[in-house]
Amino acid sequence: MSEDPAGSRRWRCDAGDEHWLSAASDDHFDRLPDPLLLVIFNRIGDVKALGRCSLVSRRFHDLVPLVDSVLVRVDCVIPDDPGSSSSSSPSAPSSPTASARARTVFSQIVRIVLGGIVKPIQALGQILSPANSASVFAASVPASSLPLPGDVSHHSPSEVLRSFKELRRLHIELPAGELGMDEGVLLKWKADFGSTLGSCVILGASSASSSSAGKDGAGAAPALDCGESDETGSIPESFYTNGGLKLRVVWTISSLIAASARHYLLQPIIADHTTLESLDLTDADGQGVLTMDKKQLQELRVKPVSASGGSHRTLMPALSMRLWYAPHIQLPGGLVLNGATLVAIKPSEEATRDTVGSEIAGSASGCWVSDAFEEPYRTAVRMLLKRRTYSLEMNSF
Repeated sequence: MSEDPAGSRRWRCDAGDEHWLSAASDDHFDRLPDPLLLVIFNRIGDVKALGRCSLVSRRFHDLVPLVDSVLVRVDCVIPDDPGSSSSSSPSAPSSPTASARARTVFSQIVRIVLGGIVKPIQALGQILSPANSASVFAASVPASSLPLPGDVSHHSPSEVLRSFKELRRLHIELPAGELGMDEGVLLKWKADFGSTLGSCVILGASSASSSSAGKDGAGAAPALDCGESDETGSIPESFYTNGGLKLRVVWTISSLIAASARHYLLQPIIADHTTLESLDLTDADGQGVLTMDKKQLQELRVKPVSASGGSHRTLMPALSMRLWYAPHIQLPGGLVLNGATLVAIKPSEEATRDTVGSEIAGSASGCWVSDAFEEPYRTAVRMLLKRRTYSLEMNSF
């Protein structure tokens, strides 16, 4: 109660007002059962938001580690010191014979593939390795040692996820794809792994543009390898002579190297979380997707990964590939793909002509190809599958 200046009146609160004031001071979250709070936290998913939630109260701090579905967005990638890699690289060839060998077609392909991907793989290793220092990392989460929820510190995903004890579904998103492509070039891949590659689907195009840009002749990248195919859907002869096939080989090897590097570097996370049932590693560019289901995760725990030489990536087995090509594809919505190419890959010991080839007939066994990508690229894949199929083989690497 309070008295007015004149002292003649007093403010009074009836019983209803007192009850309202008491209810307003209550914490309504205390009335929610733990299972319902866990449902809410699982819907939040983002590890940074969950980290802030854990600072709200002791109860939240105890419940957040029980969340079973988490999204980790990597904020940045800091590559190794350029001087360190250059100092470890072999010296330039000094003899004319060595110089001549360096100019072979194979060496050119290796330089094209590895020159643009080795550094991103090294950076990816820094992101996912549990031994990284805080100054190198990538994903930011609230620092529990600090009083303010807005303060953040940087840690590797392995460190960030270590407190989650019931993790079943994990999604890690990199800030960008590993493969730097020229403007207008389309390259997308999706791979699934157990202890080694299970399958991989690659969709590429030498240029992708809207139909309006194509009509105006502006905004579309040149498609030099897109010769017209004949009525049977056969690849034109110019495809082999003007570098079109070589470019597709580079796309394929680059995508497989990127996928195997992601897989290799996920091992510590998989080992730390035996409850995991699904794992997706994507990038914000939508370039590549690596997936592992419950059976594949268990396979990796039982059968160790074989590394490829001294590199930090999983050894690729001998591969059987099917390739489809179309010089032009126009998709619903006006997107035009020039030099559109689809590659479906399986380990040679698993792949048979029926396994991949049956996709043309639309059988369920081939849905891993047709359903690999979201629209409008799913339509592009199904259009390519109606064309002539070419078979290729690749040795383990």
